[in-house]
Amino acid sequence: MKYRVDVVRIRENSIQLNGWAIGKTPESKISFSVEDANHKAIDYKYVSTRRDDVSQIYFKKTVDKDFGFDIQFPYERGKDYYLVISGDGRKLRVKYNEELISKRSSVAHKRKQKIKDLMNMETVHVAWDFFKENGLKALILKSKHKLQGLDNDYDYAEWWNLTKPTDEELAAQREEVFKLQPKFSIVIPVWKTPEKYLREMIDSIIDQTYANWELCIADGSPAGQSVEKILKKYAEKDSRIRYKVLGENLGIAGNTNAAMEMATGDFIVLADHDDRMTPNALFECAKAINENPDTDVIYSDEDKLDMDGGALFDPHFKPDFNPDLLTSVNYICHLFVVKKLLVSWVGGFREEFDGAQDYDFIFRCTERAKKIHHIPKVLYHWRCHQDSTASNPESKLYAFEAGSRAIMAHYDRMGIAAEKVEKGVDYGIYHTTFKIPGEPLVSVIIPNKDHTTDLDNCIRPMLTRGTYKNLEFVVVENNSTDPKTFEYYEKIQKEFPEVHVVRWEREFNYSAINNFGVTFAKGEYLLFMNNDIEIIAENFVEEMLGFCQRADVGAVGARLLYEDDTIQHAGVVVGFGGIAGHTFIGLHKAENSYFHRAMCAQDYSAVTAACMMSKKSVFEKAGGFSEELAVAFNDIDYCMKVRAQDKLVVYAPYAVLHHYESKSRGLEDTPEKIARFNKEIATFAKKWPEILENGDPYYNPNLTLRKSNFALRDLKKEKIGEPYKLEVSLD
Repeated sequence: MKYRVDVVRIRENSIQLNGWAIGKTPESKISFSVEDANHKAIDYKYVSTRRDDVSQIYFKKTVDKDFGFDIQFPYERGKDYYLVISGDGRKLRVKYNEELISKRSSVAHKRKQKIKDLMNMETVHVAWDFFKENGLKALILKSKHKLQGLDNDYDYAEWWNLTKPTDEELAAQREEVFKLQPKFSIVIPVWKTPEKYLREMIDSIIDQTYANWELCIADGSPAGQSVEKILKKYAEKDSRIRYKVLGENLGIAGNTNAAMEMATGDFIVLADHDDRMTPNALFECAKAINENPDTDVIYSDEDKLDMDGGALFDPHFKPDFNPDLLTSVNYICHLFVVKKLLVSWVGGFREEFDGAQDYDFIFRCTERAKKIHHIPKVLYHWRCHQDSTASNPESKLYAFEAGSRAIMAHYDRMGIAAEKVEKGVDYGIYHTTFKIPGEPLVSVIIPNKDHTTDLDNCIRPMLTRGTYKNLEFVVVENNSTDPKTFEYYEKIQKEFPEVHVVRWEREFNYSAINNFGVTFAKGEYLLFMNNDIEIIAENFVEEMLGFCQRADVGAVGARLLYEDDTIQHAGVVVGFGGIAGHTFIGLHKAENSYFHRAMCAQDYSAVTAACMMSKKSVFEKAGGFSEELAVAFNDIDYCMKVRAQDKLVVYAPYAVLHHYESKSRGLEDTPEKIARFNKEIATFAKKWPEILENGDPYYNPNLTLRKSNFALRDLKKEKIGEPYKLEVSLD
């Protein structure tokens, strides 16, 4: 017999336990009881819960049986109690008292528990599957990252308590009077909602520090299961609360539309019937509208709430509006606020997208919005339960199929020719393949000094195995000294007429060399590549070109892996390390990144030119690479110039290649090179001070700038919203 108690919560006069228990076989009967200190049975409430994760791990299949439990019993402080679990001829007693619960809640105990979790059966099964697919080195690396996570300065609950508004701040918000006082209509569809959850949601709205709101509830519960009695009591106490009993279930879209029809406010606020809003949620929205009066859409960060409402976890700290990330995953979710006038233009929820009706609605609203504002604060707690897409994606597969259709409908409205939208790295993560009309010429620009083996490994597979055929190669010869290099040039040009070698005879300057190479390029698109790049995805050119051909895109980057299949580049955040750095460096390609971001197509402020595609017209308008940046940050600077043209810089994760990094040029390891590097940092900082001061819009200010893994900001070393101070000399 095996068991685990995942959550223990003390309420005023009760204890609640959530966990699971199993016997030797799926058919084993498990029973529970609760005893006092004298081992006398006491009354308790028991609810079974489904735990498909447990049955998959221990029985290798989904069993139609509830292995989980939710047990609640009366509690007096200072006394001992026992949870008794019986099965397979055994009886286990687990002791609970205030002191033990307090110890189990401590940071030290949590770290011990994390270590214990690394050695339990779930971890063994997951590790074995990972090993079979990715090998021993990858498993060791993943284990190392797990162990490093044990030393995080905070778990999220601690971090939240340190950063949430204080009682004094909330009191001050209640007193503040804005020049603009928009009315918010919070619309909630209700269907057989448990009373506890419904009351928690309504109470969280009543507790708002901003008062100009109305609550519009449409109850689609079946006859006899309506929550009208609860709603009526609330409405009698507060005239801002209004409700409608529909008498039938119109579906999630129909029920929401019914609630929306009741709205009389300036802005519609979407909320679910069993979640909670933070007390400052509407205040922050009103503040944003006063600071940006032309705002049509607002969204915030969010986290998850456990079933008993006592624990917060899994925060989602989001970027500012990121249209390509939105087509990879519905990252916006909650809190979502939209101007009512805009809703009247785009229409309400559509039942043909039930399961992803909010995704479809968000697309239609953001497509027409003049200004979209992101509030980088958690304003919404999303309750997570087993049949929720928040915790068990496979339980709502239909939702993801509806999401795929919502994305395709978005592309159709935007005039973007998409071939297909399919499942990405996980359910709810999407991968789009675009149509490429006409097969335009792509000019591949590769600087090279000797290292002909690397160069051949770069060019030859693209021509022999690569699936995109309309390519030309401009190899910029940069002061090679090995006679065999020139023999190779003669040979490769005879073997492949698409390859052209041109000579650069001045000192090394990455920007100038690439600018020189472009003067020989005949293609409509430029693909800048280092000579130490080798393809993995044979269709990587199509993956990049699919984005680059769009009118709103100026540059596209690839996912680059080191030789050991760990990430070298998955997008660039301006501000990492003080200036700029790559995301998720060192993470194995098979490891999960922060909300799967390494495997989501998305917009970034910059990508690396080790493998970067750009339109030639955009390149020329930008003035090419800035030649005062001879070695470092020239690609980041170029991307900033692309964005200054109001063009997007897109990261394409399925364009995946190996990058053997700086084999040709060497490292910044001499006093002269370090001095030049520092000078180029100062040049970049002088050119782009605003983004360094205000922060990268595609990275959340609640996340650290000291690491590349999107960890919580270390409050001991970094204040929220404050840039990370550069530690190199700028003299």
